[in-house]
Amino acid sequence: MSWLDQVKWDAQGLVPVIAQEQSTGDVVMFAWMNREALEKTAAIGRAVYFSRSRNKLWFKGEESGHVQTVHEIRIDCDNDVVLLKITQQGHEPGIACHTGRHSCFYSVLKDGQWVAIDPVLKDPASIYK
Repeated sequence: MSWLDQVKWDAQGLVPVIAQEQSTGDVVMFAWMNREALEKTAAIGRAVYFSRSRNKLWFKGEESGHVQTVHEIRIDCDNDVVLLKITQQGHEPGIACHTGRHSCFYSVLKDGQWVAIDPVLKDPASIYK
């Protein structure tokens, strides 16, 4: 049995993936991978996800230049969630979010409302053409 066969894929053939900045421990992204995306990620050392909205592979940074270099691939105890230890490239600190922020998890619940607490590092209009 190959390592890919040990992953518990959902009914759509996907597995949830968490991207964590290796140097800081920051969780910067959540995405999905299909078998091909996980296999390519392991082979090239660069994050490749599966875009559910576009129904195709998505090489992180293909439009923005904000590539994720993958240092380690982990799987949880149930084999149904993947964790990538990455370095976010393309800006200092790295931008993982399409909103121009370091992390997609930039809002915190305060007094019953979601409040954006992390700054926009680069205007998304200047990132995506």
